[in-house]
Amino acid sequence: MTEIRLGSVIEMANQPYVVVWADFMRTAQRKPVKRTKLKNLIDGRVLEHTFKPGDKIAEADIQRRKADYLYPDALGFTFMDQQSYEQFTMSRDDLEQTALLLKEGMTVDVLYYNNKPVSVSLPMKVEYKIIETSDAVKGDTASGSGMSKSAILETGLEVDVPLFIKQGEVVVINTETGEYVGRAVDK
Repeated sequence: MTEIRLGSVIEMANQPYVVVWADFMRTAQRKPVKRTKLKNLIDGRVLEHTFKPGDKIAEADIQRRKADYLYPDALGFTFMDQQSYEQFTMSRDDLEQTALLLKEGMTVDVLYYNNKPVSVSLPMKVEYKIIETSDAVKGDTASGSGMSKSAILETGLEVDVPLFIKQGEVVVINTETGEYVGRAVDK
């Protein structure tokens, strides 16, 4: 029970689950328990489960490998394993929201369960070019105003950006939240 931590990957009912939330709870005259929220790596369902002392939990047989995102097509999104150079395709349903953040040529971490790719992890921050946004009106460009406007990234994802950001600029996006972080630094 004490080994269940945020980010741990466990196996329950022959399915891999990642711990997305965990809380150790001890109440008077009761045995301590660990309350958790677990996300199924295959179908994306989230469930709540409480572990009691003595519960046997198996660690899921998960491998992490680097892969390059190649291209989208009618079947899904094609990746190439960096070690074996084998190509594999994952569907939009497999990737969920991650699909809108994929950029051709991007290196990602792929989780394999029973030698089958089940999940993709993106880098924390990624640079994207803005392909469409409205121009700022003179006087609305003051920094710190807390105002924002909508912009569409090169991947088709719509995000809120500050008013001073222009079409064609490159911005940094947090891939976990899908939020604007800042302008990209020129290299």
